[in-house]
Amino acid sequence: MTIKTLVEAFRSIRNQSVHACESLELEDYGLQAAAFSSPPKWHLAHTSWFFETFILKTYFPGYQVFHESYELLFNSYYNAIGEQYPRPKRGLLSRPTVKEVMAYRQHIDSAMIKLLTQVELGSSIGETILQRTKLGLEHEKQHQELFYTDLKYSFSVNPLYPAYASGESFPKCQLVNEPKQSSMQWIDYLGGLVEIGVDEHSDYFSFDNESPQHKVFIEPFSLANRLVTNCEFQAFIDDGGYQKPEYWLSDGWAAVQKNNWTQPLYWRNTNEGAMEFTLYGLQIRQADQPVCHVSGYEADAYANWANERLPTEAEWEFAAKYHAVGNKDVAENTLLTFHPPTSDPEKDHVPTQLYDSCWQWTSSAYRPYPGFKVNEGAIGEYNGKFMCNQWILRGGSCVSSAKHLRPSYRNFFYPEDRWQFSGIRLAKK
Repeated sequence: MTIKTLVEAFRSIRNQSVHACESLELEDYGLQAAAFSSPPKWHLAHTSWFFETFILKTYFPGYQVFHESYELLFNSYYNAIGEQYPRPKRGLLSRPTVKEVMAYRQHIDSAMIKLLTQVELGSSIGETILQRTKLGLEHEKQHQELFYTDLKYSFSVNPLYPAYASGESFPKCQLVNEPKQSSMQWIDYLGGLVEIGVDEHSDYFSFDNESPQHKVFIEPFSLANRLVTNCEFQAFIDDGGYQKPEYWLSDGWAAVQKNNWTQPLYWRNTNEGAMEFTLYGLQIRQADQPVCHVSGYEADAYANWANERLPTEAEWEFAAKYHAVGNKDVAENTLLTFHPPTSDPEKDHVPTQLYDSCWQWTSSAYRPYPGFKVNEGAIGEYNGKFMCNQWILRGGSCVSSAKHLRPSYRNFFYPEDRWQFSGIRLAKK
């Protein structure tokens, strides 16, 4: 990637974050409906903090910080940097104002572009700046996705059910009691001794937790050609799935009891019928759209009820790579929709909905690959320290950034989490 290309990418990705806010009202920027979410304004500021903290303060001689207190306010979890403002209280930050946060972004953008145009290619410092800039841009893409998931949750607790996007563009199919989706098909894989992960010397970006590439033995298995639908999950509910502990892991059953789960997060049963809250507002639930916003525990319980199982992350990656050409056949989602679409019935012979619908829970724990090493310094806290008590999700969702996703990408959340666009793909054997 040339400096010119990197600068263009920097401008484009930074502008995407601001563009995503264009339909917001001023009052929306500070919304934080739960401790696990963050306000839109905080995302805008934190992504700027990342470039300031890990690049500008160290590598741009004479750089002047925009505001000394921002180091505390917009530090997410980097203990080596210093203290952080409590995450559950981010919605209380009425100051700095939206105008001031936008000025902060402009300050960072100006300094970063100036620094990038002065980078000495080939030098160790120059290469560090380039690599950290690429990481910062991928980090911003992750927060662009979080922007949508967090905003959706905050909007969902409002009885007015506000819409982020026009409901006219909501991807409709059939009503929940009129399914037209073809039956689930199974795609067989021989498995064997296969390589997963990313070669550390590859020429495309990957996060540190995707490396090193290593061999894994996979028994023969089958993978569903599509995701589980709303109609199929409704059958689990109708059969008393949420009332039968035999389908649930112990911690999952405890979560059901504690949270009073009876259906996926955004399902609503109203006088008008079966509804679902979406970024298009409250919509009629569609039978053939994939069930979305379910926890890992719910995904596992459904798989047990269906007499199947969740895939391992190695199986998922092997299957995704099997149907891809290098790294170029990944769906280039451009955020044309803010809700998972139905699968293409004409593609029953290959896995569909790998990247454009819902993240798919696997049965794999989030742990380091053999030989994984945490990067030195505060930036090493990016992924490594979270390799505990979380499950891996693979693929991507309808709100994932364009060209961000690949077969090796390892997303991870606690198995109780539901506010992400998370769905279910089954495996067997």
